[in-house]
Amino acid sequence: MMDFWRRFSRNRGAVVGLAILLLVFAVAAFASVLFPGSPWDMATAPFVPPGEEGMLLGSDSLGRDVAAGIAHGSRISLMVGAVSTVATLCIGVSLGAISGYVGGWVDDAVMRFTEFFQTIPSFVFAILLVAIFTPTITSVVFAIAVVSWPPVARVVRAEFLSLRSREFVQAAEVLGKSRLSIVVTDILPNALSPIVVLSSLMVASAILLESALSFLGLGDPNLMTWGFLIGSGRSVIRIAWWMSVFPGLAIFITVLALNLVGEGLSDALNPRLARQRGGAA
Repeated sequence: MMDFWRRFSRNRGAVVGLAILLLVFAVAAFASVLFPGSPWDMATAPFVPPGEEGMLLGSDSLGRDVAAGIAHGSRISLMVGAVSTVATLCIGVSLGAISGYVGGWVDDAVMRFTEFFQTIPSFVFAILLVAIFTPTITSVVFAIAVVSWPPVARVVRAEFLSLRSREFVQAAEVLGKSRLSIVVTDILPNALSPIVVLSSLMVASAILLESALSFLGLGDPNLMTWGFLIGSGRSVIRIAWWMSVFPGLAIFITVLALNLVGEGLSDALNPRLARQRGGAA
């Protein structure tokens, strides 16, 4: 564990990203303490600029506190990112593991199925799915998972193809272990490094996708999210720029932090690749 942290901390950007991410998590966890009450409640007059009348980041067209909306919205955005990533990993890892370990016509069938999904523009497909199932938090998570699993399946397949011929796998087969046991206990633990790195980047992508859907009015209308805040301010951006700018900055900072952490995880889990990159630089 100490070696992992040592390799991770060598990447200063990753440490900064982790600090930012911890700050975002803290704001989400203590949103009810920092901003008691509902973020939907009217707090002051409409269009109050930032810093006036006790409004840290101003108020929106209905007099709601923008800062409270960002703090409470961080819970939903982070939750959607995490849950949709877990669902994506379940689909992608399962199909990639089957494809890479079994091989043959099963591999061909799974890859053709994966390529079919990749030919469809992911954002357009997500819009279609949410529109079909009506905009709710469940349909948004489902749509993000459905459009995001193909890259995971490809990465896991590549790892399984390289690992299935290793000596420890052959030894497990000689010992009579079942295929499921070999996949779960022997191959998958050795393929976790790229999956962990990819999952951190997928959380960032999921937050962006959810924000884009909410911006278009396809998010859950009963939940405050960063995308909803940006969308509600787009028609009055000339007179109330803060309604869209501050939620946009929250998305930008969070996604940047997740990408920096993902890069740090890549360096920590793949030290040889990190050394090669450092030598090239």
